[in-house]
Amino acid sequence: MSPHSRMRSVLFAPASRPDVLRKLPRSGPDAVVLDLEDAVPPDGKVEARRHAREVGTELAVAHPELAVLVRVNARSSDWFTADVRDALAPALFGVVVPKVEAVADVEAVAGSLEDAGLSTLAVLAGIETAAGVARVEELLRPPVSAAYFGAEDFIADMGGTRTEAGIEVLYARSRVALAARLTGVHAIDQIVASFDDDERFLVDGREGQAIGYRGKLCIHPAQVRLANEIFSPSADELDRARRLLAAYEQARRAGEAAIAFEGQMVDQPMARRARATLELDDTTPDDVAEQGR
Repeated sequence: MSPHSRMRSVLFAPASRPDVLRKLPRSGPDAVVLDLEDAVPPDGKVEARRHAREVGTELAVAHPELAVLVRVNARSSDWFTADVRDALAPALFGVVVPKVEAVADVEAVAGSLEDAGLSTLAVLAGIETAAGVARVEELLRPPVSAAYFGAEDFIADMGGTRTEAGIEVLYARSRVALAARLTGVHAIDQIVASFDDDERFLVDGREGQAIGYRGKLCIHPAQVRLANEIFSPSADELDRARRLLAAYEQARRAGEAAIAFEGQMVDQPMARRARATLELDDTTPDDVAEQGR
């Protein structure tokens, strides 16, 4: 598995704080985002762009296992053009574009990156407005390869209220995950603002994983370990998946389409789930992960 083929934990930090940025790898995230948007006030954008470019390149070179991205301001903002021109660098893994809500946004991002000689950068789209959610299936197109759901901005745009239960964003959260699955885009789940509440993060993250998300936004280093735990299979889960696929493959060779395994009926959909579990593990040989295809 490529070091950048999964993003279980995506840790954000203000691009205006180079001291903080240099510490980001310490908590072990799969990806880090140097943020030029919400975390930086208007009068700090110029200096923050310089830090993003310099420290982003530094981190990418020093930590090749780490996906280093810069979040620019929205395409509709006054800062987008200068962000692309001055903050991005070829050494980065990618760029995060917030509040994507029209096909024109995706096309403008692609054009801007090409003009800047940066068309090889991965694009992570933020789906976090009513319009973005309503059109999400249209928006997850090349060059977008990953997307996150931004619950806080979405519910603010809706004029609603965030609750601990989260029922107010369940439809939108699910729709983004579904669209990502249909388009082959890596789906990254919403933040948990209470960065000192591990239990809430675990509950929220497991709900996202159950919906179909493959990673989570982190706003504090303490959340990274939790996200990595949620989106990594346990040793027991890996062992069961291997045994299930071995039994299923043996039965399939004998002409059986379904088997009983540890008190559970197993057919092709269950085998697909087991393969998906194994594909999340770096140590699983390819021939084992392929069993039952």
